Amino acid sequence: MATAPPVRHLLHLRYEHLTRDDARYPQLLEIAATISARVQALPPDSAVLDLTGAIRYFAAAPEDVAAMVRLRTVALAGVTTTAGLGPSRMLAAIAADAAEPGHLLAVPDDDHAIMRFLHPRPARALPGIGPATARTLARYGLDTVGDLARTPLPTIQRILGASAGLQAHHRAHAYDPRPVTPKAPPRTVTRTYRFERETLDAGAHRRALLALVHDLGAVLRDSGTVARTVTVDIRHADRSTSTRTLPEATDHTPALMQAALAALDGFALQRARVRAVTVTVELGDQTTAPHQLTLDPADERHRRLEAATDRARRRFGPTTIGPATLYRAA
Repeated sequence: MATAPPVRHLLHLRYEHLTRDDARYPQLLEIAATISARVQALPPDSAVLDLTGAIRYFAAAPEDVAAMVRLRTVALAGVTTTAGLGPSRMLAAIAADAAEPGHLLAVPDDDHAIMRFLHPRPARALPGIGPATARTLARYGLDTVGDLARTPLPTIQRILGASAGLQAHHRAHAYDPRPVTPKAPPRTVTRTYRFERETLDAGAHRRALLALVHDLGAVLRDSGTVARTVTVDIRHADRSTSTRTLPEATDHTPALMQAALAALDGFALQRARVRAVTVTVELGDQTTAPHQLTLDPADERHRRLEAATDRARRRFGPTTIGPATLYRAA
């Protein structure tokens, strides 16, 4: 006779009023670790804790252990939190998004309670469903999580594709086995291009940006991660930084390039003498951000070409193949 999977109690904490690279963030993670041995950082302002062991240790209800974490956080660091508690990472995160600022919203580990909480939510509330996919689903009348849950899997897969459709189906039925991983991968990857001398050439600036994004796209796909934001840092007499949040997390080089070029254009460099260009991407988990359907044949061709160039690069080396612009500039 099969045994039921153990009940999990996961807490998603969002620290209020934290800025990017806030010096207090490591301290907040240390405070969380005094309650749970399994704390996963979600920079720049969140964390997820597995409270299952702590509940047994303190012999307390899940809500009481969550309150203990939040009380220690405000007492020791002066930081208030908004929190979600649930039997999976997805439900805890959605609960945190739905909670009143500064409060805790708990989703009981009960099938009927989970469906009452989840089904009225917009489809975009599910991990991996961004604006483009939500618009595609809406064209078929699938606006809420409940609409997705009531739709047969083959229908969803015809709309979104086999892999993305299966994941959306699982999420709509509250299936999310992702564990809390204390040793998370690095959350950002950075590449820098330094010119031999300060340059006014706008074409050179764009070629440098292209080279960096081309490299970062390959890194993302090789490591199974996606970018959530793209930050471009231009070094000249007055160092400037511009950040673009991607419409949907992606590892697709053209999408990264579009965001990076928008950031570059925002500088309005004109006659600026540029010393170096730096691009940084904030990482996310590829399994929570499947390829969003665009219904654009050109996009599919670009992705097939990207996969082929990745295979060539892995086999023959990083300089085997790349954008023609870079090779003309060599």
